[in-house]
Amino acid sequence: MKMLTECQQEIEDALVKDLHRPKNEAMFFEVIFARKEALDAIISLKEWMEPEKVDRGLLNIMDDCFIKPEPLGVVLIMGAWNYPFQLCILPLIGAIAAGNCAVVKPSELAPHSAEVITRILRNYLDSDCIKVYNGGISETQELLQERFDHIFYTGSSRVGKIIMKSAAEHLTPVTLELGGKCPAYIDDDCNLQNVANRILWGKTVNCGQICIAPDYVMCSKELQGPFVEKLIEAFEMFYSDSIHETKDYGRIIHKKHFQHLKELLENRKPAFGGEFCEESLLITPTILTDITPDDPLMQEEIFGPILPIMTVENEDEAIQYIKHGEKPLSLYVFSNNKETVNKFLSQTTSGGVCINDVIVHGGLATLPFGGVGQSGMGSYHGKFTFETFSHKKAVMWKSMGMENVNSLRYPPYSDEKCQLFTWFVLMRPGLAKKFLMALLVLLVALILSFIFMKVYGPSYGSLLHHWNIADNDFSRNKF
Repeated sequence: MKMLTECQQEIEDALVKDLHRPKNEAMFFEVIFARKEALDAIISLKEWMEPEKVDRGLLNIMDDCFIKPEPLGVVLIMGAWNYPFQLCILPLIGAIAAGNCAVVKPSELAPHSAEVITRILRNYLDSDCIKVYNGGISETQELLQERFDHIFYTGSSRVGKIIMKSAAEHLTPVTLELGGKCPAYIDDDCNLQNVANRILWGKTVNCGQICIAPDYVMCSKELQGPFVEKLIEAFEMFYSDSIHETKDYGRIIHKKHFQHLKELLENRKPAFGGEFCEESLLITPTILTDITPDDPLMQEEIFGPILPIMTVENEDEAIQYIKHGEKPLSLYVFSNNKETVNKFLSQTTSGGVCINDVIVHGGLATLPFGGVGQSGMGSYHGKFTFETFSHKKAVMWKSMGMENVNSLRYPPYSDEKCQLFTWFVLMRPGLAKKFLMALLVLLVALILSFIFMKVYGPSYGSLLHHWNIADNDFSRNKF
């Protein structure tokens, strides 16, 4: 916490140099997010570390059975350039909380951020436990030859496959935070201005270079025109100053990615935007309409401020299109119809789903953040990061007694032993607890009865005789 508080300004300055990041975005998405994660870990760590009690069967009803988290050992954390500080520090917080040593590899494509990360981690953390390793492709390949206890990688699916292949040489477990094409479906019953505000924000934050940005929109043909109009209104509200001059809009990370995005826009007539400046690596928010499934824009993650809109007949066609492709990291559904929302929830698979908004689900630490299939494996944020970097050790602490029960598993074997042992084993944990409670209640009842007879035994018979006489008298008087 001290490091994040004292170094906030130099972290923000580095992000501005690397990505032309607006100050507010740098503060909230990188520093404040990391501070919140650290604070949650400090407050909750004792609870996270507590052994987790588990249900027991009848055979183990007297045993102490629990799951004990323990550190994995030495872990490798490989960050990405689009959020160069947060994507290194958030996993590191969980790794340290779980008791691990760590090697941190910042992205070489964000050199100013990498320099700050290297310096502040060296100054504030134990350099024997936390190391920073800088370099490009060759240095990363060399690093992957080492044997780690876990590798945590954030980046592209292409590199994720390379990481996984290298990890397989040592049977090292991996967490892969990748990406994919995150769809946004808009139902006809929505407040279009609110939808436009939220989608445009999600597509322009960090200039669209975020793994859970809405990659494309699906809506009805009738809704497409009005939606574009609302997007333009949202743009004018967000950027009343010139988009070329404003400090509230970022830039593309480097020329290679700029050229890739520029090529996607060649020979097109955008419904809005489409301006670019190679000198400043600026590409303005761009809207493309009537996009078809075979369009090059729909074949891979865009990772920039370009928003294709594809028209569909209804939610069923949208669902079929999503199911036909790779499983996305996030899915966005804008609808006031619960039946429509539940269709998407039950008939599609994605890393996460956000209803009636975009991106914000990734900021809630009590929700796991991660992909599925080509969009990644494993999850983190909050307690989930602690669990990612922990081994769940199973512990059974048996009593030295209960040997009569244990003898059921010892030779010589018999049919009677087998039947009784089977009954013990098949007794479900919940029923075993109820069965034991019933036995305890019965035992207590027997003990109380015994005590009652001992104390009141001599007078108990005469007391009953007195009650019987009184009852007979009452009956005669009544009738």
